[in-house]
Amino acid sequence: MSINGEIARKADAEFATDDLKFSVDGAAWGFVERAYLMLNKPAGYECSQAPKHWPSVYSLLPTPLTTRPTKSSVNGVQAVGRLDQDTTGMLLLSDDGQFIHHMASPKHHVPKMYVVTTKHAVDDAAISALLAGVVLNDDPEAVAAVACERVNETQIHLTLTEGKYHQVKRMLAAVGNRVEALHRSQIGGLKLDPDLAEGRWRWLTADDLAKING
Repeated sequence: MSINGEIARKADAEFATDDLKFSVDGAAWGFVERAYLMLNKPAGYECSQAPKHWPSVYSLLPTPLTTRPTKSSVNGVQAVGRLDQDTTGMLLLSDDGQFIHHMASPKHHVPKMYVVTTKHAVDDAAISALLAGVVLNDDPEAVAAVACERVNETQIHLTLTEGKYHQVKRMLAAVGNRVEALHRSQIGGLKLDPDLAEGRWRWLTADDLAKING
């Protein structure tokens, strides 16, 4: 590792962070106190540090992001919530524990929009039921979408503020349908960057963070 062009020889050396520039294995990095990332998750990846059947989404990130020490209880960036291995789209990651908790907690009602492709046509009755609330098989309390818009016969935009296990798939099953493909396209007011290819990541800007919470 080099710091401002000089080889770092002392692990406990301290540096001023203003305009700090360093490189790891020849790759240039700029200093950030907290890391906030957007990843365009491909299918076939698990949101786990210890994946069982598929590669980990963390393998798509450079090592300095997954191992960097922080002052909080979080070491390295962590996924904000999880997407199933077959679900694609926007995944946020951070090493800011408070941000992760705020974004993942259903108490804060951060809306998340999904593009849902279904096996059967979605009729008006199904849309009405999803908006009114459906009962999942392990929870007597109904869960409802905050928005549901038909794109075509077998595709809808579904917006949720909760993140129950397999929630979208189970909600569609509750109205007699089946999810064939699932893609998260938006969190809060922030849309997935159309220039971000599958498997690629980028830093979130201050404007991005404002859109998420706005």
